[in-house]
Amino acid sequence: MTTPVQITPGDQQNPPQPQGLTVKTSTDMARVQATCPHQSGLIYAVPGDRSWVCTDELRPAHAMAGFFRELIALKDPRVESLMQQWGLYYRSLPLDAEAESGVGEAGSEN
Repeated sequence: MTTPVQITPGDQQNPPQPQGLTVKTSTDMARVQATCPHQSGLIYAVPGDRSWVCTDELRPAHAMAGFFRELIALKDPRVESLMQQWGLYYRSLPLDAEAESGVGEAGSEN
């Protein structure tokens, strides 16, 4: 599955890279391409000790949400400062089953 956010027109011989976030999945990996006029990079999501439970299509979401949840839990001032400098913040959200049962609401660790 490929989900380009935006593609700008260009010459046909050297088409421009898609701008924004593009997710490409296959059976063995997913690539999340993050591109703007100032930066460009790829995040690879492959089956790992904690990401094998999701389908190939959902592995990037599972891995990124879990990674950021655990990164924030470190409460490392260097990580917090770096995220603030880039304007990135992360908050875990309740899963559908947790929302229905009231788990993960205000006052809990989730």
